[in-house]
Amino acid sequence: MTQSTNQIHQMVFAATLVAVNVVISRIFIIPVPMTHGYINLCDALILVAAMLMGSRWGAAIGGFSGLLLDLLGGYGQYMFFSLIVHGLEGWCAGYAKQSLRRTSRTLILLGSGLLMVLGYFVTDWLLYSWPAGVAGILPNMIQGLVGVVLAMGLLPRLERLIH
Repeated sequence: MTQSTNQIHQMVFAATLVAVNVVISRIFIIPVPMTHGYINLCDALILVAAMLMGSRWGAAIGGFSGLLLDLLGGYGQYMFFSLIVHGLEGWCAGYAKQSLRRTSRTLILLGSGLLMVLGYFVTDWLLYSWPAGVAGILPNMIQGLVGVVLAMGLLPRLERLIH
C-alpha cells in the first residue's frame, strides 16, 4: 500500500470514528442545568481513537467530535471551546498508543480526562461565571472517568477487530 493510499485510509477511518462518536454521543445525553451543558459518552471514543491512531489523529477526532456534537445539539456557544478541549484531550491520549503497559495507558488517559475537566472549567467560567465553572467539575469528572473505563474496556476488543 502506498503512503498516499494509507493516508486516505486513515482519513476515512478518522472521519468514520467522528461520525460514530457524534451519533452515539447524541443518543446518550444527560443535561447539566448548572452549567448549561451535558454529560455524554464522547470521551470514551475520543480516547479509543487516540490510542488506535495516535496523537495527531486523536486531536482531530476529538476536536471535530466535540465541535459537531455541540453544533448539532444546539450548544453553539461551546463548539469552538469543545474543538480545543476535546482536541487537546485526544492529543494527550494519543501518547497512550506508544505505551504497552496498562498502568501507563490508564494514567495517560486519566490525565487526558483531567485536561478535559480543566478545559470545561475554564470554558464555563468564561461563558457564564466562576460558580458555573465549579459546578461543572463533578459532572465532567464523572464523564471523564466513565470515558476512561469504557475506553480501557473497548480498546482490546476493537484492536482485535481492526488488526
